[in-house]
Amino acid sequence: MAAAEVVVVGSCMTDLVSLTTRLPKAGETIHGHRFFSGFGGKGANQCVQAARLGAKTSMICMVGKDSFGNDYLENFKKNGIPTEFVGQTEDAATGAASIIVNKEGENFIVIVAGANLLLNSDDLKRAAHVISNAKVMVCQLEITPAISLEALKMAHTSGVKTLFNPAPAVADLDPRFYTYSDIICCNETEAELLTGIPVGNVEDAGCVGRILLERGCKTAIVTLGPEGCVLVCAKEPTPKHIPTKKVTAVDTTKCIPGNWAFFHCMFCGAHGVISRPIAVHLSGGGCWCSLAVEESQGPRDQVRTICIWNICLNFHRTKPFGPPE
Repeated sequence: MAAAEVVVVGSCMTDLVSLTTRLPKAGETIHGHRFFSGFGGKGANQCVQAARLGAKTSMICMVGKDSFGNDYLENFKKNGIPTEFVGQTEDAATGAASIIVNKEGENFIVIVAGANLLLNSDDLKRAAHVISNAKVMVCQLEITPAISLEALKMAHTSGVKTLFNPAPAVADLDPRFYTYSDIICCNETEAELLTGIPVGNVEDAGCVGRILLERGCKTAIVTLGPEGCVLVCAKEPTPKHIPTKKVTAVDTTKCIPGNWAFFHCMFCGAHGVISRPIAVHLSGGGCWCSLAVEESQGPRDQVRTICIWNICLNFHRTKPFGPPE
């Protein structure tokens, strides 16, 4: 089996989704107009999306020995993702997320991590050869933070490019997360928790990006919802605002750094500048992904950092959360 190019160490969640015209107030019961369940979790989302875009991927995670966990194993297989490092435990249920989405695509989410918190150091050691031979490794904070940190350290020590999505964010994040992460991507809320600076506009996002660089990462991306994102790189510390084309949000629950991992992986070592827009549509509950990427120049033998421009994700679920046909 070919070595995985994108390795994700992270979470699997069973999503229980209710669609409503508006979000309920505290203590209020309202009627919804649709319910469905499906496959979620930031880590699994990122891994599946990178696989659907064509990267060879591997997922390192833990699910429960229950029907949700069994379904997850089958979903990985259908998406061409090896399950060698997908553990199953009887000590906790598969992670679950209760999600309410209104007609504007805004949402409330409550997660119960369950089996995700039982992924441990031994699991990482068993997958050490996969991590060390990857091109990109992606982590988040829906598993035990110490395990995400250990995975980032393993990859960083092996010279693997690391992409860290600090979500759900914590205010007292271990400073080593920054030094072990080549790329950190966070939204406005997460950025404020990490730095203490409220992000209300592009200028605020630029300030936050510079602070993240000062803490040790090489590239910081602060996403701003409909306003696009702000990118700050160590080699080009002047913040760049990348606006997005306006879209109608269907569901904002699926943030996919896996797309970034894929493009970083596919274009590592390429020559010249890639500046044309790339549009991808993934069937079976996939996404429209409109990207333009530019590669920073450097020595030929240096793995370059790919700056992702004009990021726009809009999910159109013809078959909610299903695998591509």
